Amino acid sequence: MMRIDSHQHFWRYIPQDYRWIGDDMAVLKQDLLPEILRPALQRHDIQGTVLVQACSSVQETRWLLEIAEHTDFVHAVTGWVDLSSPALQRDLEAISHPLLRGFRHQVQDESSPAQWLEDPAINAGIRQIQRQDYVYEILVTHRHLTDAIKFAERHDDYFLVLDHFGKPDLSRGAAYWKQQIAPLAALKHVSCKLSGLLTEPRPAGMSARDLLPYFEAALDVFGAGRLMFGSDWPVCLLADGDENPWDLCEQATAALSSDEQAAIYGGNACTIYRLQPLPITGND
Repeated sequence: MMRIDSHQHFWRYIPQDYRWIGDDMAVLKQDLLPEILRPALQRHDIQGTVLVQACSSVQETRWLLEIAEHTDFVHAVTGWVDLSSPALQRDLEAISHPLLRGFRHQVQDESSPAQWLEDPAINAGIRQIQRQDYVYEILVTHRHLTDAIKFAERHDDYFLVLDHFGKPDLSRGAAYWKQQIAPLAALKHVSCKLSGLLTEPRPAGMSARDLLPYFEAALDVFGAGRLMFGSDWPVCLLADGDENPWDLCEQATAALSSDEQAAIYGGNACTIYRLQPLPITGND
């Protein structure tokens, strides 16, 4: 089984395209491309990745697909398309590509995420992409998990994936987050990415080790069969000191069976994103 990082990004940094990168994120204000990530993947024995959009642009999606074509470790792309467009089918045909396996919108950045999730045109667009076997990734914060649950209940024709644990409120603890997330986890078409926790706002004194209960809670409600490791590189570079998502997830999953670890580190991503196994090489 391939070891898969289910969530990473690339960009050529243009401020107006990546407005979410603030002045306190200097390390992200540069071009971040495959050869910068490759050493980390090799260090942590990751053979493949899912490359995810980082701005609301079809042009970025086309660029990500070009990168994926020429990057041996990128096995799938989650892109962006205007889901509310009356010409959505034409737009999907225009960006159709063998490596395009899903879509995402940065709902958390909308002025009203709840309104976006309820918009009839958006919901019609979600139904359309699901009919064509595209994954949809849900990017919201803890403030709109209730709205995300209602959204997910409406769209069970194909896989939905919750990014970054749903960005929990770390000040309220893992037990509160588990209660929030349980109705979403009860929907069997919804999976969750074990990603992004290191860069969520933490109460003073909270260490990376203090985040482990969130992994335990995720395992309790989703089970190993609907969880995927994601580094959220390069956003993870904002974490303190030597904290990194690879080591954190290894700690969180160390006591699991080999089958459970294989599911979280590749099997589930291969199923959801229809990833192809690596070719076998070597002498006969």
